[in-house]
Amino acid sequence: MEHIVFLTGRLAQPSLERVLASIEPPAFSYEVREIGLQVAGLMTTDMVRRRVAAPLESAPERIHHAAVQGGSLLRADRLLLPGRCRGDVDALSAHYGIAVQRGPEELKDLPQFFNREARPIDLNEYEVAIFAEIVDAPRLSVEQIVARARALVRDGADVIDLGCLPATPFEHLEDSVRALKGEGLSVSVDSMLTEELLRGGRAGADYLLSLKLETLWVADECEATPVLIASDQSDMASLFEAIEQMQRRGKPFLADPILDPIPFGFTASLVRYHALRQRFPEAPIMMGIGNVTELTEADTSGINALLFGVCAELDVAAVLTTQVSKHARRAVKEADLARRIMHAAARHNTLPKGLSGGLMTTHDKQPFPDTPQEIAATAALVRDPNFRVQISPEGLHVYNRDGMRLAQDAFALWPQLGLENDAAHAFYMGVELAQAEIAFKLGKRYVQDQPLDWGVAAEKRGENKDEWCAPGTTLRNTELSKKDSKP
Repeated sequence: MEHIVFLTGRLAQPSLERVLASIEPPAFSYEVREIGLQVAGLMTTDMVRRRVAAPLESAPERIHHAAVQGGSLLRADRLLLPGRCRGDVDALSAHYGIAVQRGPEELKDLPQFFNREARPIDLNEYEVAIFAEIVDAPRLSVEQIVARARALVRDGADVIDLGCLPATPFEHLEDSVRALKGEGLSVSVDSMLTEELLRGGRAGADYLLSLKLETLWVADECEATPVLIASDQSDMASLFEAIEQMQRRGKPFLADPILDPIPFGFTASLVRYHALRQRFPEAPIMMGIGNVTELTEADTSGINALLFGVCAELDVAAVLTTQVSKHARRAVKEADLARRIMHAAARHNTLPKGLSGGLMTTHDKQPFPDTPQEIAATAALVRDPNFRVQISPEGLHVYNRDGMRLAQDAFALWPQLGLENDAAHAFYMGVELAQAEIAFKLGKRYVQDQPLDWGVAAEKRGENKDEWCAPGTTLRNTELSKKDSKP
């Protein structure tokens, strides 16, 4: 059985011991070691090296879940640090001669941490290609098109789709295609006009959206791969005939039965996709998902998750998406993560749970890791005047050596803090309590001095835990505010 030494601080030690004792069945023996530090999150690798002697061994009386023979010391196989421990973990591993890891940032996540470690699932793989449409391409300059394309590719797009507009000349279509190809990008041209499709194909576009049975001749005039649609949206026979003709010619294609918006035929269109897959088990399918993400006023992260689940079941080869509406401005990033999650779920024959929380943008699966009783137990150990903030199903808990304050509204806590004559501290606590209240009301995980995690819905500040920790978000912004206010 593997033996693990967990390092922690005084305040977190009781909670850590309770969590480890709850992991059943025991998969390892362990020792919890408090290294003379009050707050575990302030631990550094240099501090560990100074305070924890090598080799790393546990005395029999400190070991849990192991039969120790003859009262001998048990050598550790692994050292687990608090999740926010800063410094060079690899150097620490070399120093002790064993594996050294950071655990999860919240100790209540340890059971899941060990479960995931036992069966890691790679999210680097995917099969669905993302076509990201620039819907107003004729109104943009070539330079603007290239800039927007670069941003879409950074978000996860595989193909840049140039959307042509009705009754709007696209005189720089060829120049746009060539500029994008010069960037090393794959390009599709999306138009209702055969002339524009021909121009795009002859300029070097990789795909043409879309050809019908009556316009298949365009595919013979250029090398671009066509996306096939029905002559009339409900006329699946014409789409099937177009597919069969392309198959007889031995030419590549994508087939799109068209996904309709809710409530204007959405379910019927899903039936069309299923019928297409039944009729042509190997045919590459495209699904245009913008009709649902753009035209439904709901968080697009959840819509994308569901649609890519359908794509995984139908073995869809590509999706066409847009991010025009303000609420859909992260559609490409969400699509990129959704395709990875659903691919992993399908490949490993598992539910899309526990693979990534990136699409859970407004809620968390375990928003309240600590009970009110556990928070109260921690508060009883505090002997300094610094405020700690935590949340539970009961509300916002603010405590220091002077006692506990509890409310469900940040404003209700203000009279209890005694900060009327400390503007900087009052500002800091105002921002921090506002974050805590948002997290409490939405059911999100809150950690003092850390930004809320909005998943893929918001940019995250890059963090390198091998470097020493900078001031927390609210504290850093408070210091900047004080600096800006100086005359």
